[in-house]
Amino acid sequence: MSTFRIAVIGCGSMSKAWIEHSLQREDSQIVAMVDIRKESAAAMAERYGIRCGIYDDVRQAITETGANLVFDVTIPESHFAVTSAALELGCDVFGEKPMTTSMEQARRLVALAEREGRTYAVMQNRRYLPQIRAFRDVIAHSGIGEIGFVNADFFLGPHFGGFRDAMDSPLLLDMAIHTFDQARFITGKDPVSVYCHEFNPAGSWYAGNAAAICIFEYADGGVFCYRGSWCAEGSPTSWEAQWRVNGSRGTAIWDGATAPIAEVLLTAEEQAGAGGSRFRRVEAELSWNGRSGHAGCLDEMFAALVEGRRPETYCTDNIKSMAMVYGALESAKEGRKVKL
Repeated sequence: MSTFRIAVIGCGSMSKAWIEHSLQREDSQIVAMVDIRKESAAAMAERYGIRCGIYDDVRQAITETGANLVFDVTIPESHFAVTSAALELGCDVFGEKPMTTSMEQARRLVALAEREGRTYAVMQNRRYLPQIRAFRDVIAHSGIGEIGFVNADFFLGPHFGGFRDAMDSPLLLDMAIHTFDQARFITGKDPVSVYCHEFNPAGSWYAGNAAAICIFEYADGGVFCYRGSWCAEGSPTSWEAQWRVNGSRGTAIWDGATAPIAEVLLTAEEQAGAGGSRFRRVEAELSWNGRSGHAGCLDEMFAALVEGRRPETYCTDNIKSMAMVYGALESAKEGRKVKL
């Protein structure tokens, strides 16, 4: 019998990577496909040749199939209802970002997972790349010193159409959490306040604010500055953003695509023996051999369950990234600095 009996909740395009991952595992079996449109659930099961229960009700699906793991791949507005039902029925949950559509609901889900003793992990696929793992290592071990100024630029102009074009804050609500979570991941630091100005630049095809500047402060006085636009035509950055991390003795740089580098200040003695050069260049090694993207995050989630530990993106960690998003939104709305 399979260790993981999986109920997939939400059978749209986003669920494909999740389903394909579970089908690769010998210890997993999809026992239910659930969607508000049962025909969508049935079509997804047929597409992958999966024989399982087809449902439009989460609680019924879990109860009748004995599912012990839920993939919540629904829209954000449904996350709270789906995840809370699954946790209450004794399931572990792997869910898409963001956790919910409000901090109050997110806190309730964290409390529920802790009370029930279940795992609730959130997809943060952009942590799982060799380059960002190398960037974190360079920041920690190259000798750039105490982190004082973290900068991320995100400038892209995707023409999605659909719901994003009508959102009030498409960049902050739908995308920025990736970069905010990356900032926490590479520095190991959580901000304590934020000031944000969001706006809709000339030429934007979005109804809501598609650009933002956020200044996050750390307790030690350091700053993380985020500059982003989702309607920036020409000279795009990587989807992983462009990064510059200034430390007390050097700087680490990552363009979001290639291997990161650092330039570290030499000591006076080292400078004397280096022909006048003030810095040494550190080339990052892409030594992480895990799988990239969704597959890497799901590998970590499953490994944590097998090993009886909390996954890297457990809800008590991920809520801190979510707090950065909602703190920025509150700051932009009220025109003031907001404590996190």
